[in-house]
Formats: sequence, structure tokens, C-alpha cells
Amino acid sequence: MAEETVERFHCTMVRWEQVDLWAREVAAKVVAAGARPDVIVGLTRGGWVAARLLCDLLGIKELHAVNVDHWGVTATPDGAATLTHPLTADVQGKRVLVVDDLTDTGASLRLAREHVHSLAPARVQTAVLLHITHSILAPDFFSTAIPADQWAWFIFPWNVREDLRTLCLKALNHRAPRSTLQVAIALQDQFTIDVDTELLAAVLLEGVEAGTIQWKGEGSAPSAAADSAEVVGWVRG
Repeated sequence: MAEETVERFHCTMVRWEQVDLWAREVAAKVVAAGARPDVIVGLTRGGWVAARLLCDLLGIKELHAVNVDHWGVTATPDGAATLTHPLTADVQGKRVLVVDDLTDTGASLRLAREHVHSLAPARVQTAVLLHITHSILAPDFFSTAIPADQWAWFIFPWNVREDLRTLCLKALNHRAPRSTLQVAIALQDQFTIDVDTELLAAVLLEGVEAGTIQWKGEGSAPSAAADSAEVVGWVRG
């Protein structure tokens, strides 16, 4: 039987302190450019926290959302960017800042900007916390530019469990059971992230509840997860 493919790519776990710093740097650039908006539009889901932080930092009361689907599971684009929930607010004649967490392909932010532009605002500008330079769109404001050859999948604090649920599946296989500690070692090896075993055990249990992960060891999955990180039994469902 052929061996299962082991997927590898670089991930970076982002702390709340970093998010706060990046948001403050973006806000400072907006103010320095004399570009304070009347309205902020956040891309949900990823850009919603950044949008709310910029509202606070810039003193903006009017916050609205658009939803653009592009990324499916972690680090996997899900076809072309698609506008699934358009803007319902009236932004005609207003200065609008469209906000996302980062530009990777840039397709989501570009689509959102084009959509908002079609609603006749006085001005549309874009802002992100992080700009990966291979993006098809260069945002007007960003904190940090990430060179394309330093690409990473950024795991933001609001997306930790969702990303870990996907990465855990990539760190498991169908045949050889692993312990929580072995899964943690695999995550470090494959994706360069260090995950606390208590958090990891909770995520693995969520996978069991969802049917994507199975427990093949002795006893029940909850008791094994609580007893020891070295008990072997986790496999991909």
C-alpha cells in the first residue's frame, strides 16, 4: 500500500499583541495620509476584527460588512473569489475604507473594493494588517509587507481552532495511531508551529465529535485526552 502524502508548509501563530500593533500602525498611516474615512467596510470573516479595531483607533462609528468566499480549508483557495453577501448600507458620496486581515492572493479584497466602488462612494481605499507581496492587489494601507518568498499561513487568534482542526488532519493518517504529543511534534515538523498539548487535545476531541478524527486507543477519547498526552490512539477519520 502506498504511503500517505505528508503535506508541509510554513505557518505562523499570531498573538493578540501583534494584531494590536499592526492595527495601530495601519491607523497611523491612514491619519498621516489625511485619509480618515466616513465608513469602514470589513470583509467577513477574516477582516472583521481588523475592521472593528480600526473603527476604534480612527473614531469611526459606521461599520458594515461584506462577505467574499475564496479560501476553503486552511491554506487552500476554494475557486474564484465570490461575493456571497453584498453591502446593504448606503455609501453613496461617502469615503469608504475596505478592510481585511491580509492580502494573500488579493482576489477577495479586489472583489470587495470593486463592489463598493460600484455603489458610488466619494472614495474607496483599502487596508490590511499584512500584505503579502505576490498579491494581485496592493492595498492603500498596511502594517507589514511579507515578501513572496517568505510566504506563511498566518493563524490569527480568531481562527486558531478552525485552522488547527484542518492541520491536525494533515498531521494524522488512517493507519498509524498517534498520541497528542506525537501530533504536536508532527505539527511542528510539518507546519513549524508549537501547540500546547492541552489545546491540541481539545481540538482533537472536536474532530472526534465532527467525525473527522477517530480514537483507536484504549478507553474513551475524552478520558485519554485528559489523562496523558502520550497515550496513542488518534487517527484520521
